[in-house]
Amino acid sequence: MYSHASESLIKQAREIQESELQKFYSRLMKMLQGKELGHDTVDSLQRLHLILSATKYTRTLPLELQKRFVALLSSPAEQHQVLSTAVLRETLPLTGQELNYNQDNLGQLNSHAAGLLLSQAVSKGDLSSLCTQLLRNLESRPSEGPTHSLMHTLPVLNNVLTHSPECLSEDQMTLVSKKLVDWLRYASVMQGVGTSSGGFFTGPRSRQPVPIAELDGSVSGDFFTVLCVGQGFTEDQWMNVYSFSMLRHWLLTYHSSCSTVDAANRLQLSLSVSHSFSNDDRSEVDGSVVSMVSATSSSSRLLPPKERLREKAFQYCQRLIEQSDRKAHKKTDTELQKACLVEAVCILDCVCAEDASLVYRTFPCIKALFGRLSSELSNARVLLPIAQFYLNHGEMAAVDCENVWKVVFGRFPTELFNDPFLAHELLRFLRLNVESIELRVPQYTLYFPNLLKFLAWDSPAMVDDFVDLLPSMVTTGTAVELLHTLLDLPCLSATLVLQHRSTCLPISEPVGRSFVSLDAFRNPSFRGLFLFVLRTEAGSGDTIDRLSTLHELLVEAADWPRVTQCARTVPVLLHIFFNTIVTIADEKLLAHLILVMLERSSLLLNIPAYIKEIHRVFSCHLLRLCKLHPSLVVNQSHELLEFAGSTANVYSKEELYTHVVWVLGEYLSVSCDSRCSVSLITSCFEALEAVLFEITSSAPPTGTVCPAPKVINTLMSALAKLASRSHDLIPRVSLFLSKLRTVTRSGSVAWCSDEEDLVAIVTRGEELWSLLKAPGVAQSVLTPPPHVIAPQWHRDTNVALPLQLRALTSLTHSQ
Repeated sequence: MYSHASESLIKQAREIQESELQKFYSRLMKMLQGKELGHDTVDSLQRLHLILSATKYTRTLPLELQKRFVALLSSPAEQHQVLSTAVLRETLPLTGQELNYNQDNLGQLNSHAAGLLLSQAVSKGDLSSLCTQLLRNLESRPSEGPTHSLMHTLPVLNNVLTHSPECLSEDQMTLVSKKLVDWLRYASVMQGVGTSSGGFFTGPRSRQPVPIAELDGSVSGDFFTVLCVGQGFTEDQWMNVYSFSMLRHWLLTYHSSCSTVDAANRLQLSLSVSHSFSNDDRSEVDGSVVSMVSATSSSSRLLPPKERLREKAFQYCQRLIEQSDRKAHKKTDTELQKACLVEAVCILDCVCAEDASLVYRTFPCIKALFGRLSSELSNARVLLPIAQFYLNHGEMAAVDCENVWKVVFGRFPTELFNDPFLAHELLRFLRLNVESIELRVPQYTLYFPNLLKFLAWDSPAMVDDFVDLLPSMVTTGTAVELLHTLLDLPCLSATLVLQHRSTCLPISEPVGRSFVSLDAFRNPSFRGLFLFVLRTEAGSGDTIDRLSTLHELLVEAADWPRVTQCARTVPVLLHIFFNTIVTIADEKLLAHLILVMLERSSLLLNIPAYIKEIHRVFSCHLLRLCKLHPSLVVNQSHELLEFAGSTANVYSKEELYTHVVWVLGEYLSVSCDSRCSVSLITSCFEALEAVLFEITSSAPPTGTVCPAPKVINTLMSALAKLASRSHDLIPRVSLFLSKLRTVTRSGSVAWCSDEEDLVAIVTRGEELWSLLKAPGVAQSVLTPPPHVIAPQWHRDTNVALPLQLRALTSLTHSQ
């Protein structure tokens, strides 16, 4: 991993003796006391950093040496600042009064010192002290320090606010708001002398200051923003950029919960803006140029600092939106325009949430911006903040939002389902606003076929999002179609792959491997099948008649990676679907869902592991639905009996078949539903009896395995339960059970290959036979009354059990 020389140095650093280390500390201390720090000092600092970082143990420097390093943070040489910061990061900060990082021993607070303080702050008091030092720098005039003295201030302050927003006092918040106003609105409009320091802007050399320019090359006629370009930039212009980058965080942190001006007064003041022009509103910055294009009136001075910052932020974002309409010369500048638009719309959303009067001033601009951007898919990520703005304020402004949702929920997933960044941002938008969307966008639930395309295309990355979103898509009107859609999700995944390949591989271009499914996708006779899978909105039908045909066309897609990954997510979503639907659906809808489960159990894309998992999910929730609503068994008795009476289902749908039989035996009872008649019990008994007789009298069909003991035991138990409710059937069950014992005595049987399984089946049969010899006992055991199933004896004061429990408890506790 390392070269031999590097490993040797690291080994020496780790094995240095304490005595030698103390001597090294002394030599370094003498070097740092000198007036000039030469190359030997730099080499020693680098060696000390290696010694400290090469060991897993944290070392503590001598107090005087550590103070020297703290003083070195204020060195004019950045190399010394970097090395001293690196060394101090590897040591434990001293506590108490031994070493106090403050303005006195730091000299001038630079970016390296501020970063060190932020990393080593252990309490809110430390962060408050750091904020005080940062704000002290903000109050200094530009002439009092080097030109880069403030460059670090806002980024570090922003980090501090992230960790501890409450560390600023009211006066400090007012100061920051005033400074942000200065930098945002009154930065110099002349280019700085010299080359740019990099970052947002690039440009050729220039010796004489000239006015700043727009991205299209024209001279700017308004105040400076992040979208202005030049050959060099002044410090206040860089502070303008930093201010804009932290403006939204600042507004969300300190303005959302604070309101110092009554809403009516804010409305009156905001409406008076821009009626007259004045150069008096220059805040505290000397030499600022006030634009004659967008200068605010002197009435803005009536606003408190927070309200004034809100107004300036509004003007700044309006100017950015205007600048974004200019044709940029460079592609990178075009991307910068989009990024700034996203931030500008988000900031406008914040200020409108704080001041409702700004909604009416903002919406014309937002509406025009949407009209300009919505035609180009390349602007998709910019349109999401616009959709957020419409969602938050469209109702107040009485604006029709239908076109916005058609683009966001309709066009984006249809055409950009394979864009991972858009998918992440759109799903994040939905997760953050799901309650508001359900309330204000009723058509949202109709777009679930389209939104599921993101999941079908990239299931591993999107499954967490849909775990949160799926409950919001489940309604009584969409439940049946949504269930079909979830079961066909692997088909949707395969169809999206075919659609993508169809656009990438022209029909006339030969390919090395022939895809039958791709030919079918391009075949007009099958086009309707694929169009239904790719539909944008729900409501065109729950499913299609030729679903088996679609599965045959996509048979080769069963082993495609995207399809198999998608298939693994479906069981998870089905659990969420059923957990949600039981809370909102009535018995009629639940009965319909049971029919869908029985029908779709044989209509799934041929992926064996997928089919097995779906049957397991169906089995689990069939039991749950019937337990919550036992009358469903009588309502759907015809379909359940038809399913349970098919011997083929024993071998192909073992899990689901077993649970259907158990449900029939458990809930087909007068105690569960008074409509349950003797004839219904008899017909169910005869259907299950025929199946049990068939599978225990012959070998399994070719290509299948013997039925599991669980299936046979469940069938026998169900027959015994039904016979206990209609005593005329007991002789028929007893006859079968006696024959079963006689047949198994002769040795192995064709329908059970394992001897232990056979013993378990026979034992179960003998237990049931013994019970049925006493019909009254059998009914009490096989169909117990509710008070026996859920006993409350420990709470019943009329019996002796509570007294016995209390006596036993006191005895055990006393011991």
